[in-house]
Amino acid sequence: MNVIIEFLEEIVKYVAQVGITATEMVGILILMITVVKGIIGYFRKDEHLRLDLAEGIALALEFKLGGEVLRTVIVREWTELMILGAIIALRGALTLLIHWEISVEEKREKHMLEVHKE
Repeated sequence: MNVIIEFLEEIVKYVAQVGITATEMVGILILMITVVKGIIGYFRKDEHLRLDLAEGIALALEFKLGGEVLRTVIVREWTELMILGAIIALRGALTLLIHWEISVEEKREKHMLEVHKE
């Protein structure tokens, strides 16, 4: 019975590690695409550049946060869990700040659109 439990634990650990790597890679990919789009938008003088950058960074952070949440499945020691909790808290705070920036930027763009209509 112990052999079966250990085998299942190894499967869970392996699947979690694959999931962590996949979600973090998606986050990195989204961030890199956002950077490239940001550079292109900068040279094209895109009016929505700040909003697009904030949305891309927020999405990338959410994927990275998902990877950290998955990492909690395989943590075995309290010190690791505390470090992981701090990382999750920091990334969560960054995500909240970026979402706040997005809402401010959307309001600014809406105001600018209304001013241009008048």
